[in-house]
Amino acid sequence: MTNTLVSTSAPPLPVLVAAAGERASIRFLEFFTATIRNAHTRRAYAHAVGDFLAWCESAGVPALTAVQPLHVATWIEGLTRSHTAPTAKQRLAAVRHLFDWLVVGQVVAVSPAASVRGPRHVVRVGKTPVLDPAEARALLDSIDVGTVIGLRDRALIGLMVYSFARVGAALAMRVEDVYPQSRRLWVRLREKGGKVHALPCHHTLEDYLVAYLDGSGLRDDPKGPLFRTIGRGTGRLSERPLPQASAHAMVRRRAAAAGIETPLGCHSFRATGITAYLANGGTLETAAVMANHASTRTTQLYDRRGDRVSLDEVERIRI
Repeated sequence: MTNTLVSTSAPPLPVLVAAAGERASIRFLEFFTATIRNAHTRRAYAHAVGDFLAWCESAGVPALTAVQPLHVATWIEGLTRSHTAPTAKQRLAAVRHLFDWLVVGQVVAVSPAASVRGPRHVVRVGKTPVLDPAEARALLDSIDVGTVIGLRDRALIGLMVYSFARVGAALAMRVEDVYPQSRRLWVRLREKGGKVHALPCHHTLEDYLVAYLDGSGLRDDPKGPLFRTIGRGTGRLSERPLPQASAHAMVRRRAAAAGIETPLGCHSFRATGITAYLANGGTLETAAVMANHASTRTTQLYDRRGDRVSLDEVERIRI
């Protein structure tokens, strides 16, 4: 019966879970398919849980109900030696949430992860690489927009810079999510947790999006994905949405072609836009609203104006 309920989005059953019986197996699968809606979170949690239960099996833990806080703590201690503190904390959170779910389902009596503390980690400034305005401008200007690929890439990068959009939200957009309102072009983004976020376009972003829509012929397919792959050997947009891995590869390729040595990722454009906005007199509170952050403390992690101050001060050391 369990096999008929397995979703393609659920991870394979670990040995300890399968050995615990059908009830435990179903509850385990429900944790991933019923409680976690974000595909990236599901993959990350499945990796963490699978790693922990495989470790338990190799350590000689005989059953799922025999997992103790000592096992969780020892596993986390090993993770802190080979991984960063945020990674260890995220994996502990995955294991903790799973066992909480199993406790509620009466598969195990108590959660062995509840009393285990993760490594201490304090973050005041984000680590995401950021471009200065001149570099961002050079990157955008370096893209050849004589092809639909160039129009697409410039529009996607511009969207992440000027609207502070996460790459996942940008790639989830449909053509109809770019629409006119109050004589300006607006974009509609579906962010984490199912939150829908709309904001007007910067005039430069408006130019990029209009050029892309006009050059791609996508206006006749409002329900279709906005950013698409290129059909093999055709040079034309396909019906398939652009995957995140392809977007990351595109960003690295465009940055290299523009002579930018900073190791960029898609999230760099979000941080670049927020930093540029704040450097030009924008407020932290408004930046948080534009970025759809629940707290300004999150927005502060993207504020890299201090990097410029630090560099200026270092240059005072004249020898």
